Amino acid sequence: MLGLEYFSFRDLWSPLFLAVVLLITAGYLLLMGPLNERFKNGSPVSAGRKIAFAAGMLVIYLAQGGPVSLLGHIMFSFHMLSMALTYLVAPPLLMLGIPDWAWRGILKYNPLRRLSFLAHPIVAAVLFNGLFSFYHIPAVHDYVMLHFGVHRLYYLVLFASSVLMWWTLVNPLPEYSETKGLRKMAYIAINMVLLTPACGLIIFSSTSLYATYNDPAVWAKAMGYCVSGDTSALLQVFGGPGYFAYMDTHVDQQVGGIVMKFIQEIIFASMLAMVFRNWYKQDNKDDEVYGNELKNA
Repeated sequence: MLGLEYFSFRDLWSPLFLAVVLLITAGYLLLMGPLNERFKNGSPVSAGRKIAFAAGMLVIYLAQGGPVSLLGHIMFSFHMLSMALTYLVAPPLLMLGIPDWAWRGILKYNPLRRLSFLAHPIVAAVLFNGLFSFYHIPAVHDYVMLHFGVHRLYYLVLFASSVLMWWTLVNPLPEYSETKGLRKMAYIAINMVLLTPACGLIIFSSTSLYATYNDPAVWAKAMGYCVSGDTSALLQVFGGPGYFAYMDTHVDQQVGGIVMKFIQEIIFASMLAMVFRNWYKQDNKDDEVYGNELKNA
């Protein structure tokens, strides 16, 4: 299916990366389970949080180590699916899986506290969306895809910036929850707007922008990130990414932009509805308390 049968188990499933993901997940379950009493203020962690963290790690693996990652080097639509899963789906799941007492411990011993200004809502929103948009400038994207060390570093920085962006929305610590109600809704709207130009460029471009997906020689070199052995052989066997594509390169690019924007809209619209509901309930509760106080006065 989609040409995956032509690749080895190692290429498709990245066993080493899978081992790392399983090790991190096992370490989390151990620290949040049997060993949580060894931490100051440590307490049992709910099954819901554990499931959220495990789900986040699974999403990371599928997006960066499983077939989606490989297909993301063949088709732009899968590249954008991988980006959406990695930076819009996985971070909130991982963050929700960490209990408040663990967050306080992490922040207390944080060696990067001097960079805490990066978590400011406006700074975090501009940072993440700016890095994402900059990455999808065609020349930048192709350079990153062809230089594997830069690729890994850029993805790590982008992931860190996505965590900072999500911090305003999902952090469980009241002492760090300065953005509430209407401000939080405005923050969500800002993030939805900031990603629009990059997606618009990709969707409405009249040509295929990325050499990684339309130049066979560039594609073969980029495949070295996820395929073992001499990738030049891919050109001899398949001729280029068009062998696997189920749609035209330009159409595939447009679909990729739509996929990214659609997933972002669904996630942030859901967050917006949740924040509005909580704000509305809290507002009504405050009005009710105020009314009772007037009656008892």
